[in-house]
Order: sequence, then structure tokens, then C-alpha cells
Amino acid sequence: MSDPFPSLSLAFDGPPRTIKHAVFDFDGTLSWLRHGWPGMMLDIFAAHLPPAEPAAREAVRAELLRLVMALNGKPTIFQIHAFGQYAAARGLVVPESEPLRQAYQDLLDRHIAERAERVRLKSAGEDAYVVAGARQLLEYLQAKGVRLSVLSSTVEHRVKEEAELLGLARYFEGRIYGSLADPSGFSKRVVFERILRAEGISGDGLLAFGDGPVEIADARDLGGIAVAVCTDEHVNGSGECDPLKREQLLGAGAHAAIPDFTCAAALLSPLFA
Repeated sequence: MSDPFPSLSLAFDGPPRTIKHAVFDFDGTLSWLRHGWPGMMLDIFAAHLPPAEPAAREAVRAELLRLVMALNGKPTIFQIHAFGQYAAARGLVVPESEPLRQAYQDLLDRHIAERAERVRLKSAGEDAYVVAGARQLLEYLQAKGVRLSVLSSTVEHRVKEEAELLGLARYFEGRIYGSLADPSGFSKRVVFERILRAEGISGDGLLAFGDGPVEIADARDLGGIAVAVCTDEHVNGSGECDPLKREQLLGAGAHAAIPDFTCAAALLSPLFA
């Protein structure tokens, strides 16, 4: 298997950078509370598709997975709208977007609640639902004097609650940003720009981590270093990049792709030499 931790030092031709701020996506990048969400979304969609032979069902599922993952990093409603367009283009009638979104959210919330309860009751390990190596990387970056932020498309109050639950909020000192009540107007690019202004830095002082094409493309466009976190949706810390995430995130401009953070300090050390 190819090395999942390519050297970041090989990705840049320009002068050395001084990294001042690191921005992390939350779900799938730091938190594993929502793992398996793509399969849950596809299950909701499948209930409204006509019966088909197993091979045809798998082909449709693969097509929809690619569509869903391409919009990872945007609020859920964008993926629901995309499914509606997919169905309409094929002459299919499916429910309106909001009932579909609510059905998916209800299913996802049941899984989140069960996992959160395990954390509260300490029946799961301290970092069972923290992406492997994430806490160690946050401490490493803090020790290097890098300020940290979270930027998520999940509703902001939930991101803050879950960051507290997982013991991650303290690393960000209040700099946790999520979408507002109306997610249709949410833009990660706008928040990225606001963070840069607030911190008084340009894009070349930015390091960004995410598992969605949106934050990778935005960070790259702003002149930052973008690291694709291609987390396994089934086994936390498997050391295996999700192949579709890796393909899409490198295609969005990521400078490197990693399966988790277990070797991230070594990966990033050239930036702090």
C-alpha cells in the first residue's frame, strides 16, 4: 500500500511559511460521533427509490455516495436537494426536501445520542469518538504557538456541545464556528475570511484540516495549507484512507491526504523546523 503520510515539505515550491492559525472541520475530522453518516443518508434515499436487482442497487448507491461526498462540508440540505435533482432527472417522485432532511437527521441523532451516552457513562474509552491522534495533534500545535479554530457546517450550538462532551472545546478557547439557524446561507469561505481578518494574518499563515472538499478548496484558494483527513467511517484509527474521500479531497486541492492524525506531528514537523 502507498504511504498514507506523504511529506508536506515536498508539496510547496515557495519560501518557508510561518503557520499561525490552524482551522479544523469538526465532524469526521476531529469528532467520530457521526461516523457512518453517509450510509445512513443513502438508506434514507434508498427507501424512496424503485426496487432493483442487487447489482443495479449497488451501482445507484455508489453513484449517490459520490454525489453526497462531493458536497461534504456543506449543510445537509444541499445533499438533500442534490438527491431531489437526481431523482427528478430520472422521472422519479420523492418527498420534499425538508421531510427527507428530517428523516435523515432523526436517524443520525439516534446514533449520536447512543454514542454520547456511552461517553457520559464512561462505557466507551476517553477518545473512542475522537478521531485517532487528534488530541495529540491539537496539543502539539498549541505547544508550537499555533492558535486553533473549529469551522463546521453543523449547527453551531451542537458543535460546541459535542466539543465539550469530547473534551476538545478547551483547545479552541471559544473559537468554534458552525452554521446558523438557516443553513442555506452558510459559507465556510466567508467564515475562513473572517478568521483571517480577526487573527490579522494572510492565507499563507493558515493550516486547515478537513474531510470535505469544501473546506479543502476554500483553504487552498485562500493560500493556506490544506490537509485532507480521509477518515475511515467504520474503524477509527484503522490507518486506511477512505478511497473516495482521498480521491475527492486531493482533487479539491489538498496538499496531503492522511487517514487520521496518528502520524500527523511527524508529517507537519517540516513546517515548524
